Amino acid sequence: MKLANLKIGVRLSLLGAFFLVTVLLVGLTGWSALRDMNQRNAAGFVEAGRLLAAVDTARMAQVDFKIQVQEWKNILLRSHDDAAMTKYREAFVKAGDTTTKQLQALKDLMIQLQLESGAVDEAIASRNALQERYLAALKEYVVGDPASAKTVDALVKGMDRAPTEQIDKIVLYIEKEAKARMHAVEAQNDSVYQRSVVLLLVLLVAAVAIGSVIVILLVRGITVPLARALVIARDVADGDLRAEVNSNRQDEIGDLLRALGTMSGNLANIVTRVRGGTQAIALASAEIATGNADLSSRTEDMAGSLEETAASMTELTSTVRQNSDNATEAARLAGQASSVSSLGSKTVAEVVASMGAIGASSGKIAEIIGVIDGIAFQTNILALNAAVEAARAGEQGRGFAVVATEVRNLAQRSSSAAKEIRELITASVQEVGSGRALVDRAGATMRDVLSSVEQVTAVVTEISLASTEQQEGIEQIGTAIAHIDSVTQQNAALVEQAAAAAESLKAQARELDEAVAVFKLAA
Repeated sequence: MKLANLKIGVRLSLLGAFFLVTVLLVGLTGWSALRDMNQRNAAGFVEAGRLLAAVDTARMAQVDFKIQVQEWKNILLRSHDDAAMTKYREAFVKAGDTTTKQLQALKDLMIQLQLESGAVDEAIASRNALQERYLAALKEYVVGDPASAKTVDALVKGMDRAPTEQIDKIVLYIEKEAKARMHAVEAQNDSVYQRSVVLLLVLLVAAVAIGSVIVILLVRGITVPLARALVIARDVADGDLRAEVNSNRQDEIGDLLRALGTMSGNLANIVTRVRGGTQAIALASAEIATGNADLSSRTEDMAGSLEETAASMTELTSTVRQNSDNATEAARLAGQASSVSSLGSKTVAEVVASMGAIGASSGKIAEIIGVIDGIAFQTNILALNAAVEAARAGEQGRGFAVVATEVRNLAQRSSSAAKEIRELITASVQEVGSGRALVDRAGATMRDVLSSVEQVTAVVTEISLASTEQQEGIEQIGTAIAHIDSVTQQNAALVEQAAAAAESLKAQARELDEAVAVFKLAA
């Protein structure tokens, strides 16, 4: 497994474990050395204690021997009677036995300490021989006789030096051996210490060397890819999105590099999409601006047309009002004609005069009917134009279209009525002409005239009603046109706002394109 594929935490844990193991090895080595030295010191102290005990035992034997020699002197100098003699002789023997016991104990200790114990045997034999010589010489002693004391003392004079010197040599030998063994223990401890120091130094140097290599590899394995990640991050911060990031590392830095690569790629895609979007927005805003300009022009044209239509509707209202007045007048004349017709049977002269009046009235009615027919034709044309404009206005012009249709129907009805009246008037004129030629038949035809006048009266009344309805419809058309004009003005204002918004959108698209222009993308 490659080191780069390990997580940083795992690598740091391994480094910490290595140093812990190193510290543990150093500690165990030091502890082992200290334990060895402690054991050696403990054994040395035990042996030194035994050696000191042997020295003490030898010195105690030496003291007991000196006590025995002193008791010998007490026998010679203080045995004035048998009781004193017995006392000091027993003390002499007891001190000798004690000395022998001490020397025997010393021999046992020296054997345990693996020391040469021949000198002790010699000292024991020499002391035993000395004691026998003392006891043998004591047989020559006479209690209470100072001269015999001198004689006995002369017999053993100088014999206590040999055991004393032997015991002194034993003490010196033991002390020398103790010092030698202590020096050996110290030498061994020093050797153990030196070996431990060398081993610890070797472990420390090896640990430092290996640890340094591991730390260098670990630091390089972390800092080098981090430096690369920093360069990539700075390039992205500067807008350079052309870098390709590929990493086979399986640690956190590899994850970071791959995340930076993904971020750079996503940013590049976003910038590409934003640039395409800004171009589309700029193109769409330009098209919107062009369309708004065209719509504004058409709205102005429509407003002009509506003004003209309003003026035409004003004239049409005046004409229709006049038509209504004429229709009223025609109705009145028709009534008069009816009255005249009812009186026609009185006199032929009056009939002739009435016929002349009827002819004149019929010509006038024909003119009025012509006017009505023209008005109906203009009304029909205006209603047709209004329907076309209402269709262009769309949903807002639906009510106006209904009104225009109704006006058109009324105009067609007026035209039909005018045509019928024209035909009737023509017939009346012909009848009047015939009446003049056939005065003698006036009485017979007056009833027909009266019936025709009544029909004319009915038609004129219908025309009057139609004219009134036309007037009301035209007023409604005027109101609708005024509403359409108001809506058109509002549309014009909205078109200007849309044009301003399109220009603002175009400017914002330009600013957005400039903002994303700092990014550098791969070709």
